[in-house]
Amino acid sequence: MDKAEKLIWTAENELTEYSTEARKIEKLRRSFSLVVPYPEQKEIRRQIETEMPKNFLAKLVEENRQTVALPFWGIGGLGLLFGISSQQPLDFIATVIGFYLAYQIQRMGWKLQAKRLVLKTLDAIEVNVQAEKVKTVTD
Repeated sequence: MDKAEKLIWTAENELTEYSTEARKIEKLRRSFSLVVPYPEQKEIRRQIETEMPKNFLAKLVEENRQTVALPFWGIGGLGLLFGISSQQPLDFIATVIGFYLAYQIQRMGWKLQAKRLVLKTLDAIEVNVQAEKVKTVTD
């Protein structure tokens, strides 16, 4: 696991906790500073930023992953309901496809949110370092 993946994995773990984004960034700043030295952080930020898709659908899934996945959960549930009630095994195909698509959308959104959180955290670290440099120069 390279350092970028480790940072994304750490951000995914932080997403599971219920707290504000500022609190998540503050907690991640400490762990990122231990995992990756400051000079390498710019390169990792560039690497993650190039991996981020920039199309409309990716942004929609990143911001509203649960809303986008909801119709597919419904399709899966209806396929399951119709497959059981009418005893037709072909209706279970809708269940499998619906649940698979919903899961993949949720997973994609989760990864995109974690990457965005990593980028925001690295930006916060950069702002803090620049502020310290300015403070040092003026003193």
